[in-house]
Amino acid sequence: MDQIHSVSPIGNGNPLDNIAKVKSNPKDVPSFKDTMGAFMKDVNSMQVKADESINRMAAGEITDVHQVMNAVEEANVAFNMMMEIRNKVMDAYQEILRMRL
Repeated sequence: MDQIHSVSPIGNGNPLDNIAKVKSNPKDVPSFKDTMGAFMKDVNSMQVKADESINRMAAGEITDVHQVMNAVEEANVAFNMMMEIRNKVMDAYQEILRMRL
């Protein structure tokens, strides 16, 4: 119980920092595809970490249930956020398709 577990951030910092980079040098800013790819890798690693925690608890290597629950909930929140972003992107795409030229 003496261990303190910090929540790791998703991505590499503040997404609003990219706006300033676009104005200064557009070539230095990662593409939307790269940003989403990195985000999905982060979500996947959280899912793997949660699965490993569950397996280690089942094997008796972890006795702190809170540690496992934190890993599972962190992965769950990240996955739900990814799905909401996906839904918003799909809604925007559908809206663009409905636009008249």
